[in-house]
Amino acid sequence: MSYFLYSLVLALVILLSLPYWLYQMLRHGKYRSGLLERMGSVPRRLFDDRAPWPAARVIWIHAVSLGEVLAVSGLVEQMRRTFPRHRVLLSTTTDTGQELARKRFGEANVFYFPMDFAFAIRPYLRALQPELVVLAETEFWPNFLRLAHATGARIAVVNARISDRSRPNYLRFRWALRKMLKQVDLFLAQTAEDSTRLQSIGAEVGNVLVTGNLKFDVSLPTPPPIVDSLRRSLKAEGAGPVLVCGSTVEDEEPPLLKSFENLRVAHPRAVMVLAPRHPERFDQVAILMRQLSIPFSRRSQWDGESLAGGVLLVDSIGELAALYALADVAFVGGSLVPRGGHNIIEPAQHGVAVVTGNHTENFRDIVALFQSRDAVRIVGLSELPLVLMQLLADDAERRALGRRAKETIRSQMGATLRTLEALKTLIADSDPQPLSAQAAHND
Repeated sequence: MSYFLYSLVLALVILLSLPYWLYQMLRHGKYRSGLLERMGSVPRRLFDDRAPWPAARVIWIHAVSLGEVLAVSGLVEQMRRTFPRHRVLLSTTTDTGQELARKRFGEANVFYFPMDFAFAIRPYLRALQPELVVLAETEFWPNFLRLAHATGARIAVVNARISDRSRPNYLRFRWALRKMLKQVDLFLAQTAEDSTRLQSIGAEVGNVLVTGNLKFDVSLPTPPPIVDSLRRSLKAEGAGPVLVCGSTVEDEEPPLLKSFENLRVAHPRAVMVLAPRHPERFDQVAILMRQLSIPFSRRSQWDGESLAGGVLLVDSIGELAALYALADVAFVGGSLVPRGGHNIIEPAQHGVAVVTGNHTENFRDIVALFQSRDAVRIVGLSELPLVLMQLLADDAERRALGRRAKETIRSQMGATLRTLEALKTLIADSDPQPLSAQAAHND
């Protein structure tokens, strides 16, 4: 692979797509946060005197977005305890991932991942001097891998997977991937199928282990106050049943809202909790509900008013996982339309009956596991209203479905500890002499 040619093509793609990025920045406020960090400006907060920096040994973990941050959260905590002489830092790509990571691990330990250009990557490698770089899932950035490997850092990919959607492209370019993937010391795959796929695109057989899916180990979050407030309000007014629709994407809200209107015929005090996947769509979904004359309240403005027969629009970040606890039935979006689906583990952890669409390619193994144990309902657009009504009409089946989902979660736990044990092989036993943070920053 010619890294110069790759960088040239990447720069050209960014230049040609600049109008799109500018539109997203101006219209939706996306990508503005952390722009300087993405361009290679190492944030000074990483070197704040209050930040723990007992030595020059750094573990750099990269988790792209909110889902990956959740997945590696337990691993981050375990690594902090297991490697007390190391500073564990976390980078993200998306704003939602950044927000959650800062809440969980502190601003002084979190930053935006640099763009895949040498001028943006080198300042971070000089300043942080990572001993170990851990990438979540399949973040294969050619320049980053090359430059990190050149510093002597060990590199691991955890929770690694190759989705059905990305596999054809990976196979098409495996001639280029093979050399790049040799720079990775260890791949920790979610499943045996992912292990086979990684090897088919160039990962060396001896460098691939199956350790399971970290997402099964994600702990339930401490419920934010809104959950208890909603629970008390729903009980006081006798509202319900509750349908929580999470991570919905464009073209999914209309059929879901239509199904909700059908549900209200049999359950006039039913409540829908609707959480669109992308914050820039909150206003768009609010407009849709006004057009359909469906009563709703925005979570950011809700002050205890009645929700019976209406919708709570969740226009916040990081609360959905806890809100699933209120559900009688949970629908997980990104799946009624061909977007690959989203994670069904969060509602299953609460023992809630889970329904999802039939476009779940991004979570094929998880969904297949749940299907094999009769722990999820898969629907198309035409089946959606009927399945929801059937589950809400049959208390015994609905509760049994939720119970089987929770049991399925328990049966798959343990990936975090297996991943940690594998990563220990990449950490050197000897401790270097402490190096001041400012010295590293000025290097």
